[in-house]
Amino acid sequence: MTRCRLCGAAAPASVVDLGATPPCESFLAAEQLDVPETTYPLHLRVCTECWLVQLPPLITPEETFSEYAYFSSFSSSWVEHARTFVAGVVERVGLGPDSFVVEVASNDGYLLQHVVERGIRCLGIEPSVNVGAAAREAGVPTLTEFLSPATGAAVRAEHGPADLVVANNVYAHIPDVTGFTRGLRALVADDGWVCVEVQHLLTLIEENQYDTIYHEHFQYYTVASASRALASGGLALVDVELLPTHGGSIRLWARPAETAGAPSRRVADVLDREKAAGLQELSGYAEFSARVAKVRRDLLRFLIEAAEQGKTVVGYGAPGKGNTLLNHCGVRPDLLAYTVDRNPYKHGRFTPGSRIPVLAPERIAEDRPDYVLVLPWNLREELTEQLSYVHDWGGRLVFPIPELSVVEVLPVKESAV
Repeated sequence: MTRCRLCGAAAPASVVDLGATPPCESFLAAEQLDVPETTYPLHLRVCTECWLVQLPPLITPEETFSEYAYFSSFSSSWVEHARTFVAGVVERVGLGPDSFVVEVASNDGYLLQHVVERGIRCLGIEPSVNVGAAAREAGVPTLTEFLSPATGAAVRAEHGPADLVVANNVYAHIPDVTGFTRGLRALVADDGWVCVEVQHLLTLIEENQYDTIYHEHFQYYTVASASRALASGGLALVDVELLPTHGGSIRLWARPAETAGAPSRRVADVLDREKAAGLQELSGYAEFSARVAKVRRDLLRFLIEAAEQGKTVVGYGAPGKGNTLLNHCGVRPDLLAYTVDRNPYKHGRFTPGSRIPVLAPERIAEDRPDYVLVLPWNLREELTEQLSYVHDWGGRLVFPIPELSVVEVLPVKESAV
């Protein structure tokens, strides 16, 4: 990687090298198991000019998102997060019957369904054909397109300017940061709002959340680098919220630069935290690679010792982050017999690279394993409750991030007290 994709500076510095992996959502059908998989270097770098942390754009969004395995609605906590967001933003922005809301990367309508319920005109822009079809079946108007300045202008011409444009958990997924941001600006009214949620690099580094590094994520943002990215497309950051989602996210509130006004005190406070953590100098990244290596050693040691003791270990969840972890650690079915997932799209398939079978969740209760390795660790509270039945046979849950944690499971009645 010779140039930063945001500012064009030469030779971004290495942060961590995770080897080579296939795209994290490229689950394999049984007939593909004897076919070679293409892998791509997963080497994270940071620009020492604008401090955008990034991966080289070795695959395109079209390769990843035209047919997609992730459906947001299978996470009940994520749907609730969206419901709460919609309730709050209606109040904050003053949305009403005459308003227009656009969500970019709207997935299966997990968020806009709450807008539809309120009688507010809305449109989802979702590039994945299969996921967008699910949204339309649920009654959420959805356009199957990738956002570009031309797409934004076409939507504005047909539907009018949007009072609110939502771009949750997509700003990391596009290599053309400036072009995508110009698309957001094309959509939003001159006095409108753009709301972006994205994982916060500060918590990724502090909490060792390296498994969220995968080829769908082209960049990783601080508030400082996100502000610069927004400005590249004509938007100005005016406020920020810190969220617990995805292990720690930022909710960025932006407006067209010509009408935005001064940023809030919260923006300055988070910028100060990032600077104090050293994220605008190379020293802030110096220890990250060593801490990543320790996660790998600890997880492998646990799995190997469990196997030698005749203990059974299965997985829960088949998220993209789990595939980074499994491939980086070299975990195969001899150490993790299978994993389960609530998304039936993945059932009967195999994880990319590691080729671990993905089964329906009911399989855990049938097999009664000694340990369940929870791969979507960011949903720890939700999944601990869902897996409370593991207590019935004395099973334990294993969380690999930020450090290996093996926990006993309380029965439902006790855990609710």
